[in-house]
Amino acid sequence: MGRSSRATRGGEPAATTGPGGRTHAQGPLSRPVGSGLAELRPDRDRPAAWTLLIDGAPQSLVDLADPTRLGFEYQRRLGHLIDLVAPPGRPLTVLHLGGGALTLARYVAATRPRSRQQVAEIDTELTELVRTELPLERGWQIKVRGADARSVLERTPEGSVDLVITDVFSGARTPAHCTTVEFTTLAARALAPGGWYTANIADGGALPFARSQVATLGAVFPELCLIADPAVLRGKRFGNLVLAAAHTPLPTGDLTRRAASDSAHARVEHGRALTDFAAGAVPATDATATPSPEPPPGVFR
Repeated sequence: MGRSSRATRGGEPAATTGPGGRTHAQGPLSRPVGSGLAELRPDRDRPAAWTLLIDGAPQSLVDLADPTRLGFEYQRRLGHLIDLVAPPGRPLTVLHLGGGALTLARYVAATRPRSRQQVAEIDTELTELVRTELPLERGWQIKVRGADARSVLERTPEGSVDLVITDVFSGARTPAHCTTVEFTTLAARALAPGGWYTANIADGGALPFARSQVATLGAVFPELCLIADPAVLRGKRFGNLVLAAAHTPLPTGDLTRRAASDSAHARVEHGRALTDFAAGAVPATDATATPSPEPPPGVFR
């Protein structure tokens, strides 16, 4: 789930081939899938770009002509992390938990050729729609598994991936079983030495869910940071927050500079400020977790 922005990613562009796939001349498309009503809406500014919505909630934005373009704010923040997890251009092994229109998998493939990626997307009808209408480039090593994110994580070999990206939404809410200490422990087990865990979540108001998620990740990882719009952090609006965690120090200085220079300005909280942010929050466990909060009415209009 994300908020759109007209800005493009600030990363280095990658060469692309012809877009193929659905054209704007064909118009928007609506089709029932396993998770609800999927809609593909043409982007008014980009002739090969599409927004995917599920039951009215924006899920992904894909530019078939430029897979390095990340149109949603939270996707650009995850893009910063993808850029910084390893030297530029170095191939990665990435596990995406939640697929949508595969925007971030496309970004990794375009900016880090020869990367090996696995995507867990439980909605096989959605994946079929995306593959047909918004096809992947030939040669990209992206394997999509039609299974629950946690079940894929449980089967991931220990120490096998450089980056885990969790972007799991059922409609507009993150399922409870993908928000717990036990889930995070599985992710930590899957990471190779020096690997990072990242997650996109959504919250508003006093941010109780986000604070609990910081406490949850902090129960497993010693290094944490949070990236979000200042208005979201102040409780002024409902929105996305991106978390990153690792067993080694994160490049918070580089992240802060990138987040501050983005057209959709964001703050990076870490260290004492993040500890204070989560003060009093209790980590979520399999026995206590609840889904992320329902967005307020009209938030996507």
